[in-house]
Amino acid sequence: MVSLYDSKKKEYEVLGKYKGSELVGLEYQPLFNYFDSFRSTGCFRVLAGDFVSSDSGTGVVHCAPAFGAEDFEVCTQAKIVRPDNIPCPLDANGRFTDQVKDFKGQYIKEKACERGLISAIKAQGRLVHETQFHHSYPFCWRSDTPLIYKTVSSWFIKVTDIKENLIKNNYKACWVPKNAQEGRFQNWLEDAKDWCFSRNRFWGNPIPIWVSEDFEEQICVGSVQELKELTGVDNITDLHRESIDHLTIPSKKGKGVLRRIDEVFDCWFESGSMPFASFHYPFSISEEEFAKRFPADFIGEGLDQTRGWFYTLNVLATAIKNDTPYKNLIVNGLVLAADGKKMSKRLKNYPDPQKLIDSKGADAIRLYLMNSPLTRADTLNFKEEGVAAIVRDVLLPWYNGYRFLIQNVTRWESNNNQKFQYSETYRSELTNLMDRWIIASNQHLIKTVRHEMDSYKLYNVLPKLLHFLEDLTNWYIRLNRGRLRGEFGETDWKLSLNVLTEVLFNITVLMSPFVPFITDGFYQNLRKIVPADSKLNQDSVHFIEIPKFDPNLIDEQIETDVERMQQVIELGRQIRDRRKVSLKQPIMVTPFII
Repeated sequence: MVSLYDSKKKEYEVLGKYKGSELVGLEYQPLFNYFDSFRSTGCFRVLAGDFVSSDSGTGVVHCAPAFGAEDFEVCTQAKIVRPDNIPCPLDANGRFTDQVKDFKGQYIKEKACERGLISAIKAQGRLVHETQFHHSYPFCWRSDTPLIYKTVSSWFIKVTDIKENLIKNNYKACWVPKNAQEGRFQNWLEDAKDWCFSRNRFWGNPIPIWVSEDFEEQICVGSVQELKELTGVDNITDLHRESIDHLTIPSKKGKGVLRRIDEVFDCWFESGSMPFASFHYPFSISEEEFAKRFPADFIGEGLDQTRGWFYTLNVLATAIKNDTPYKNLIVNGLVLAADGKKMSKRLKNYPDPQKLIDSKGADAIRLYLMNSPLTRADTLNFKEEGVAAIVRDVLLPWYNGYRFLIQNVTRWESNNNQKFQYSETYRSELTNLMDRWIIASNQHLIKTVRHEMDSYKLYNVLPKLLHFLEDLTNWYIRLNRGRLRGEFGETDWKLSLNVLTEVLFNITVLMSPFVPFITDGFYQNLRKIVPADSKLNQDSVHFIEIPKFDPNLIDEQIETDVERMQQVIELGRQIRDRRKVSLKQPIMVTPFII
């Protein structure tokens, strides 16, 4: 009405102005009288609600308790409708029911139906104005067809009764990153509502509740054995609904027989039951054995599961054991399309995964994803160019370094007519600064990786590993090519090969959880130069434990000195670039202040 009123044209006369609170309780005549019988319960009168605003429209809305959560709440709180007797003009297919006799069987989204409703209002002389408004509307993400939010009878778990324990148990676990636990998930728990765990479908695990016709007698069956005893049927082997829906339980209150309710479990109930169902608890495992496996040491899932799996795991674990279902949890962010939109099978706005694996390799994709904001629970706009960059900047240089070692080990064996064997005894002979630096850096890396992995902080691990690979390929190997080729004598040759073997071996093992295929490929060749009786010689790199660091080999001063040298060289390159001086052209002197 407000949008129709034009004060300049003076088409309407203002008879009075009222506050919304002054209108509460007033009755009105509905546009249609199909549900006039509800007038006696208090329907068709003005109610107050805090979910209505005047930002758009008049600030007055029509409440349809069968189709909106807020409408349902305000009407049931005002006791003008009961949850078990809500006026609803539509069936499950979106067609008018018999009660709406003039439009019976018509689908509400058909144009003919819309025109019929408008014509009926106009015929009553109650149509003030006809126009169109464009607004957001829910559509099915699978079929792209319009949806209708409709109230249905459901079964609930009273989560509000255990909310305080839920909040306490949340802090028993270690989340990475922490802000997902203390922010998003904590807020969700504090506002937790009772959980609707039933679904009106055929396919799904049947809810084991048998009720009388008036629902006053209810039995929740706790096991197959109990169901056999209650029904008197012994050969129950299949618990799907087609095998048990016909089973009845004699009433103990003289109400005939009890039948199973129609609903099945929400699939999230099954997911949340995983810690218990995976061991068939409590039937196939003792409490003592179960306590060794619960809570789980670690789980990982996407940020969207704060309202899904993480939540249902916690609800059921708190309800059954009053404990957290896991000790450690890594939350990853969501992978989006290159343009920042949600990936969609319908839109095909993502590269073909199989073609990407065939062209770039699964390891490159894994490394791209794990060395991204995803490990901090942030989003990633997936770009095929990013995967290609991992191949170009990480995997190929690493492979070239590995190949360089194998080539020069082969050259050493050819020159000495004997098999090269890696030995840790060489460490006592280290005098070369670059050898001591790469060994110190490698041991420091092992220490850091072990610490960060113990804390599940992947976002601190990959950058360190990739930085070391750059140091190894672009600095150590490049500055020691002559030594590794045997140009500085036999002793130095074998010593440098042992150094490169050790650091390549260690980085291969450290990287194996992240890039399992290329590392095992490297390892199958590297193990040939490891003694057969060594614990490092196994069938696969994935059978080898993460190495332990030797504190005696860590030298932070050498690491600092080499880092300063690298800074000087990089600054020199930058100056050459700015001055357009070729790298091959010598210069007299360049002062640096570090």
